[in-house]
Amino acid sequence: MEQFYQILAWVSVFLYWLLIAGITIRVVFKRRVVGVSLAWLMIIYIIPVGGIIAYLLFGELNLGKKRAKRALDMFSPYADWFQRLNDCPEHQPQLMSQYARPICDLCENRLGIPSLVGNSLSLQDSPQTILKSIIEDIKQAQLSIHLEFYIWHPGGLADEVGVALIDAAKRGVRIKLLLDSAGSMRFFRSHWPRLMRHAGIEVTEALAVTPFRMFLRRLDLRQHRKIVVIDNEIAYTGSMNLVDPRFFKTDAGVGEWVDVMVRLTGPTVTVLNSIQAWDWEVETGMRDLPPMPSCNVNHPDEHSDTVQVIPSGPGMPDEIIHQVLLLSIYQALESVVITTPYFVPSENLLHALRGAALRGINVSLIIPDKNDSTMVEWASRSFFAELLSAGVKIYRFHGGLLHTKSVVIDDNHCLIGTVNLDMRSLWLNFEVTLAVDSAEFTQQLSWLQKEYIKNSTLVDWREWEKRSVQHKLAEQFFYMFSPLL
Repeated sequence: MEQFYQILAWVSVFLYWLLIAGITIRVVFKRRVVGVSLAWLMIIYIIPVGGIIAYLLFGELNLGKKRAKRALDMFSPYADWFQRLNDCPEHQPQLMSQYARPICDLCENRLGIPSLVGNSLSLQDSPQTILKSIIEDIKQAQLSIHLEFYIWHPGGLADEVGVALIDAAKRGVRIKLLLDSAGSMRFFRSHWPRLMRHAGIEVTEALAVTPFRMFLRRLDLRQHRKIVVIDNEIAYTGSMNLVDPRFFKTDAGVGEWVDVMVRLTGPTVTVLNSIQAWDWEVETGMRDLPPMPSCNVNHPDEHSDTVQVIPSGPGMPDEIIHQVLLLSIYQALESVVITTPYFVPSENLLHALRGAALRGINVSLIIPDKNDSTMVEWASRSFFAELLSAGVKIYRFHGGLLHTKSVVIDDNHCLIGTVNLDMRSLWLNFEVTLAVDSAEFTQQLSWLQKEYIKNSTLVDWREWEKRSVQHKLAEQFFYMFSPLL
C-alpha cells in the first residue's frame, strides 16, 4: 500500500510538472510584453496550483466565445460605416495641426475612424455641473438617449439622473442603458433597474459576473467607457462615472473624487454613438447603428477644431491608445502635462516620459496624494526615482482623489477620456479617448491642470531619496506585480 502511495505521489508530481511546463510554454508563446510574462511566471512558480488557476482565469484576454464571434461578425459592417465618414465634408485632414496629423493617420489606418471638424466642445470640471448638465439635456431629449458607464452608484444627483431618465421614457424617448456588471453592482442590487425597466428603459448588464462565467471568459475584463448620447446631437465623455462624489466611497479616506467630462455637439457625437452601438451589440446582439453625421460643414476655415475618437478594447486593434499616447509624447517640443489617478506605466511609456524630460521637455505628472488602491499606490511610487532623476516633475494632489485622465502637449493638443495610465486600461478594458486638436479647448484643459498643481505638493527628489527602507521594499514588492495592475 505504501508503494502505491509513493507511485501516486510521483505521478502527481509529474503531472503537475507537465502542467507547469505547458502553462510556461503558453505564456512564452503569447509574445506579450516581457514584464507581463515574467510577472505571470513568477506567480505560477511561487504559488502552487493557485498560480495556475489565476492564470487560467485572468492571464489571457478572453472575451468569451459568443462575444468574440459576435464582435468578429460585426467588424465588416462597422468598418463600412466608419469608411463612409471619409466622404463627409467634416473630414478635413488638410486642417490638422502638426500634432494631430500623425495621430489621425495612425487611427485611420488601424481603426478606420477618421477625424472630423465642426465640433463644439465644452469642458465641465465640477461633478455637480456635469450631472446637472446631463439632467437638463435629458429633459430636453426628444428621440433617444444612449448611456454607458463603468459605475452607476445610487445617491444624490445620480438619483436625479435616474428620475429624469424615467420621465423621458414616459414621454416616449427610447433609452438604452449599458452598465458594467462589476462596477455597477450596487446599482443592479438596488430598486433602480426594476423602476427603469417598468418605465420602458432598456437596461443591460455588461460582462456579467457570475461563478459560471469564470470558465467562459476573463472576469477582470471590464467595460470602462463613459458615454452619453442624446438625440444623436449631444454627447458626453470623460473620466466621470455616474456617481455623486458626496455619496460615493465616502469611507475610503481619499476625499471626494475629482473628475471632468467633455460635452460635445457636432459630427463627433455620431461617432461616439457608434461606439456605444458597438458595445450594445456585443452584449445584446442587437444592431442599432446611428445615421451618418448631417455633414453641414461646407466652408471650414483654418481655425476649425478636429476631434479624433479612439476606442480600444477586445475586438479592436491592440494597444491603439497606448500607441497614440507614446506618439503624442514623442512629438512634444515644449511640455507634457499628465493627470491620472492610477499610474503604473508600461516600460515604453516610462522610457518616453524619461526621454522627453532628458531632452529638455517640461514633463509634469499630477497624481492623487492618496489612492483608493493600495497596490497601485505602492507600485506607482516604485517609478518615482527613475522619473525624478530624469527631471520629471511629480505633483501629488491634495483636493481629493484626482480621477481626471488628461494629457496636454505643448498647450496645443490634448488627449482626454477614460484611460488610466496602467496596464489594465492600456491593454485590457474597453476604453475611449478623444484626441482634440483645438487650441482654445486645450488651453481650458491646461488651465484646469494648473489649478490642480496649485492644490498639489511637488515631490522633492532629495527628500524622496531619504524615504525608509521599509517603503523601498514595499515599492519593489508591488513593482513586481505592476505589469498585471
